[in-house]
Amino acid sequence: MAKESMKARERKRQAMADKYAAKREALLAAGDYEGLQKLPKNASPVRLHNRCKLTGRPKGYMRQFGISRVTFREMANSGLIPGVKKASW
Repeated sequence: MAKESMKARERKRQAMADKYAAKREALLAAGDYEGLQKLPKNASPVRLHNRCKLTGRPKGYMRQFGISRVTFREMANSGLIPGVKKASW
């Protein structure tokens, strides 16, 4: 489980990126790179990192489900994800 401060930091970055998205697009369209540099660092979407929605784990993230591979396996084995079952042949 990730520290609460790490999860909070990621949420803060996401909120700031959403807040400045329109302004960033306008500055890029105008070619105003000096204006882009004046925006906060955390307003850049590049600084975002995918994290598991349940545990906050930063590695092993599965985009299709929004959770980490560990959480995915636990949920799939207990039948909490519809349409997913363990492979057997």
